[in-house]
Amino acid sequence: MQDTFARPIVQIDALDFGYGERPILRHIDMTIQRGQVVAVMGASGGGKTTLLRLIGGQVRPQRGSVRFEGQDLAGASQDQIFAMRRRMGMLFQFGALFTDMSVFDNVAFPLREHTDLPDSMIRDLVLMKLNAVGLRGARDLYPAELSGGMARRVAMARAIALDPALVMYDEPFAGLDPISLGISARLIRSLNDALGLSSIVVSHDVEVTFDIADYVYILGNGSLIAHGTPQQMRESTDPLVHQFVRGEPDGPVHFHYPAAAIGDDFLRPDSVRKERA
Repeated sequence: MQDTFARPIVQIDALDFGYGERPILRHIDMTIQRGQVVAVMGASGGGKTTLLRLIGGQVRPQRGSVRFEGQDLAGASQDQIFAMRRRMGMLFQFGALFTDMSVFDNVAFPLREHTDLPDSMIRDLVLMKLNAVGLRGARDLYPAELSGGMARRVAMARAIALDPALVMYDEPFAGLDPISLGISARLIRSLNDALGLSSIVVSHDVEVTFDIADYVYILGNGSLIAHGTPQQMRESTDPLVHQFVRGEPDGPVHFHYPAAAIGDDFLRPDSVRKERA
């Protein structure tokens, strides 16, 4: 039992993945330790959401391996994949609540789909999860009646409904006001610690993510460019990490899209017109 607890909950080794001829991730090595909040960061289009899909078994690696609780997803059957997914919770971008279901029914959905629990027990579990995110009183509301921050918290309650071992958050702070953002960040950390979870947070929000993360991976151009504690990332002298962490407009990622020399567009046409005149 002690060896099982010591084993990383997710282990990714020499991972390559792409769509058709287009490579997305190249030679990724990553370890998600149990009990930690691990941030996966990087520029848009860098493969962060694809990485979550690989961990969830929605797509399979072309090379390398993804292991969840010691089991390689690449060699797993569909039934084994489904069993592993029941040990995972997922918060999608902007919550992705079912709009025609109440708050209560949204949180109850995974319990009804994956368990044979009686309605009375489902009711108690749903109310407990909603209470954990501060929304027990909103159980009869519908998604259209919720603020963006409330909808995100309902999605969190749904993500932890089955008491998963791992929760993955895909851009949990996008579009939130400062108060809702702070509440959501605090909930990710407190739920992780109180429930004994492991969490993967994909986010662009450097400051708030660094405040709650134990460890950070930064992807760039499909490769892993840096990893370490938030403090190590803040102190990194790598130019790309430095630019990303500080949000600087120019650096290894250039402000200007590649173009011809400015004289070719602005000076030469004038000289050509004069010669023709």
